[in-house]
Amino acid sequence: MAVAVDLKPLPARSVVLSLLLGSHPDRMSPAQVTRAGEHFGIPASTLRVALTRAVAAGDLRRQDRDYVLGARLVARQRRQDEGVEDAETAWDGTWEMAVVVVSGRSGSERAALREKLTGARLAELREGVWTRPANLRRAPAYAGDPVLASFRARPDGDPVRLARELWNLRGWAADGRALLRRLARTKAPAPRLAVAAHVVRHLTADPLLPRELLPADWPGGELRTAYADYQTELRSLAIV
Repeated sequence: MAVAVDLKPLPARSVVLSLLLGSHPDRMSPAQVTRAGEHFGIPASTLRVALTRAVAAGDLRRQDRDYVLGARLVARQRRQDEGVEDAETAWDGTWEMAVVVVSGRSGSERAALREKLTGARLAELREGVWTRPANLRRAPAYAGDPVLASFRARPDGDPVRLARELWNLRGWAADGRALLRRLARTKAPAPRLAVAAHVVRHLTADPLLPRELLPADWPGGELRTAYADYQTELRSLAIV
C-alpha cells in the first residue's frame, strides 16, 4: 500500500524544526525565521509563539541570537543525515550482530534498547538477536552496551533472501516512488514542505543495505537527490 501523504501545512513549530533539521549548520537567524514564516504563509504572531514554546521545550535554544537545535534534535539530525546522505562503504559480505545476553530488564529498558538498535538500522532476526549487513561507515551506537554481545558473522543461507525477510523492501520502495511522484507535482510552498518532510522520514527508515541485496528498482538514490534539490530550492530563497 502506498504511503498516505498529508498535504496539510505543517504547524509553525514543525516548519522551523524541519528547516533546521535539514540545515547545516543547524542554525537560523531571526531574519531567516521571519522569511521562512512569510514563505510558508505563517503569521508573525503565530511564529513567535511557536518559537517561544520550542525553546521552552528544549527543541530549540538561542546561541548568539540565532536559533539552533536542542540536544535531542541534534541526535535526530544525525540519524536523518545518515539516511539522506550516502552512508555506505564497500561491503565484504559480513553482517553486524547484536545479541541480548542480560535478562530481567524492565519494560522501559527493553524499549530503550529496541529503539537504540532500530536507530542503528538493525532488524530483529528473533527475540534478542539483531543484525544487519556491515556496510555502514558509522560506528555502531550500541557498541559497548553491557546487555549486548556483538559479533561479525556471515549467514550460511542466501543473504538476499535474509534481507527480504528482515525488511519490507517492496513496501519501502513502493512508498518511496509514491513520494517522488507527489513531490514532483506539488508546487505550493507549504504543501511542498509537508511532502519533503515525509521524504526525510522515509529516508530515515531506509535500511541502507548494500546494493547487492536491494531490488533493481530501489528508489533510495532518487529520493536523496530529490531531497537535496529541495534543500537547494530553500537555500536559493535564503531560508536555510
